[in-house]
Amino acid sequence: MDKFWLEHYPEGVPHDVDPDQYSSLGQLLEESFRKNADRPFSVCMERWMSYRQLDELSAALGAWLQRLGLEPDARVAIMLPNIPQFAVTMAAILRAGYTCVNVNPLYTARELEHQLRDSGATAIVVLENFAHTLEEVIDNTHVKHVVIAAMGDLLGPWYGRWITFAVRHLAKMVPAFRLPLSEGRTVTQFRKALAEGSHLTLKPAVSTLDSVAFLQYTGGTTGLSKGAVLTHRNIVAAILQAEAWFTPALKRVGDVRSTNSIAALPLYHIFALTLCFLAIRWGSHMTLIPNPRDIGKFIDTLKRRPFHMLPAVNTLFNALLQHPQLRTVDFSHLCISQAGGMAASEGTAKHWREVTGCAMVEGWGMSETCAIGTNNPVTTDRFSGSIGLPLPGVEVAIKDDAGRSLPVGDSGEICIRGPNVMTGYYRQPTETADAFTADGFMRTGDIGIMDAQGYTKIVDRKKDMILVSGFNVFPSELENVISLCDGVLECAVIGVPDAKQGEAIKVYVVRSDPTLSEEDVAKYCHQNLTGYKHPKYIEFRDELPKSNVGKILRRELRAGK
Repeated sequence: MDKFWLEHYPEGVPHDVDPDQYSSLGQLLEESFRKNADRPFSVCMERWMSYRQLDELSAALGAWLQRLGLEPDARVAIMLPNIPQFAVTMAAILRAGYTCVNVNPLYTARELEHQLRDSGATAIVVLENFAHTLEEVIDNTHVKHVVIAAMGDLLGPWYGRWITFAVRHLAKMVPAFRLPLSEGRTVTQFRKALAEGSHLTLKPAVSTLDSVAFLQYTGGTTGLSKGAVLTHRNIVAAILQAEAWFTPALKRVGDVRSTNSIAALPLYHIFALTLCFLAIRWGSHMTLIPNPRDIGKFIDTLKRRPFHMLPAVNTLFNALLQHPQLRTVDFSHLCISQAGGMAASEGTAKHWREVTGCAMVEGWGMSETCAIGTNNPVTTDRFSGSIGLPLPGVEVAIKDDAGRSLPVGDSGEICIRGPNVMTGYYRQPTETADAFTADGFMRTGDIGIMDAQGYTKIVDRKKDMILVSGFNVFPSELENVISLCDGVLECAVIGVPDAKQGEAIKVYVVRSDPTLSEEDVAKYCHQNLTGYKHPKYIEFRDELPKSNVGKILRRELRAGK
């Protein structure tokens, strides 16, 4: 196809990338460890980890995992926040030749059980704060090996012990749990696994670029979450695409290895995960923010040293702007304020530029595209309101329902093709077939218009997905859960505009029990759904609008009918 947008690329950005320069992600990791051994990789709570330490620790954990005798394509789940253990675990799994399954640590038991069962994960590394959730479901999964991490495990012998004590006994953030050892299950402390693995030798993995690196769970097009199959090639391509696109904005840093990237977005999310790999490719370092909801402490961290990249969703930029201490931060070194995960607000972008002097740059992507598919030039000094140009090696087409490409300026479904696009949904052949056009473009479900320069603007959403602070929420999943609440006859879920979250969840309920209250429904949702899936608004109705065949018409609810 005619890639006319290439004419409008920033100077120095290549038109394509070559994932074949690596044989696997493992080779990329080991090359960086070798070149950057003495350089810092991350800082968390003012405790530093070098690339040499990441190399040694991940090799030890990888060798320990291999000793378990896991099958060659074993799926290993990671249920960790932004702490040093995350990168160690991720690198260990990949270097040992296994597949990473990222899990949101805040999942409810129901959500965790689905993901573990669907992925077939046989091992999991989990922070002890969330082990009680695992306890509820582990007997219903294939998990045979559990590694329990404590918050302070990699924060030094003295400070680390203090942090673990404080989290357990002062903040009381570790609910009691007991993981059964039935049927040959093992439960091992993270530090013990590292100690045992340090006496073992990591065997070379047989992974290739076509091996599966991640099962990145997403809603797909409808219903329960599905695992987007991301190969080593997909991830390597995404890393090289991000490198090509972001490097021009970092010229004033000098040596790109000096870049300090702020990791406030959760590393289990594809957006932050890709940027973590980019830091490894560069040999630069990340500042880990375990709890970005604590805006005061987040800002204190920003004040400690110069930083150059700050990726965030619109709601996080907004939260920072609302805090009075933000204006005490030195933004003079900030080169890239990357917005993604949800639609960026022009008002937020304008305010951010006024406060920081750095333009907020919007991009677009999905778990299925290894995060970024299109992006505005990072050297821009203004907010465009579009999702930008296709990245190097990426093709974007606007298509009709039959898969035919439409002329420039016409509205249709945004479809994407490139080396970063998933191979399909894990063990979901029908969903996979439905997701792609005959000529190999993936249907995104977003409706957009591309202009004559190649910039695309999203104008609508084809699917019923709700985007809450950058997280996909699918009405059918919530409706299935809420319908099981005592007193609910039927229900329907829609998204409504929200200044802080982008969209908020509203549920319409028809009661079978007239005494059912909003508080009852809210409590049930709190018990059965992750926080960002909780409805903000609950409205009772006598009946819901339906089609002639009885299908609930969400579009009429969105129209206020």
